[in-house]
Amino acid sequence: MVTVERDPVASTIIGAAIEVHRCLGPGLLESAYQACLRYELLEHGLSFETQVPVPVFFKENRVDCGFRLDFLVEGEFIVEIKSVERLMPIHAAQVLTYLRLTGVRQALLINFNEVTLKKGLRSYLGAQQTRSR
Repeated sequence: MVTVERDPVASTIIGAAIEVHRCLGPGLLESAYQACLRYELLEHGLSFETQVPVPVFFKENRVDCGFRLDFLVEGEFIVEIKSVERLMPIHAAQVLTYLRLTGVRQALLINFNEVTLKKGLRSYLGAQQTRSR
């Protein structure tokens, strides 16, 4: 039998997102959810950065392409916020690319434009050995 351990930081992030969604509901702009999630993460005592630049290295040259993480929580979780009709494969590709470029261990993709947040929540694990820095 395989045992799955719950990560307390991931659980806290998800709980904070659920609280934001419970209070605001679907239908707002991404920026509103981002501002409220920032408040909730502070309330839970998590350390985080917002709009973290993600550099791309091409032939050993750093190229600033303007990629930014919505949140980097506790230095180990990318949180990417969306407010779209439905999550598309391009959203997953974006998060997987961020994981590969940063070497961060886990990412949460959260679409707040769902009736229940559970439908808009995806979790991804990164391969730490493929770090591009």
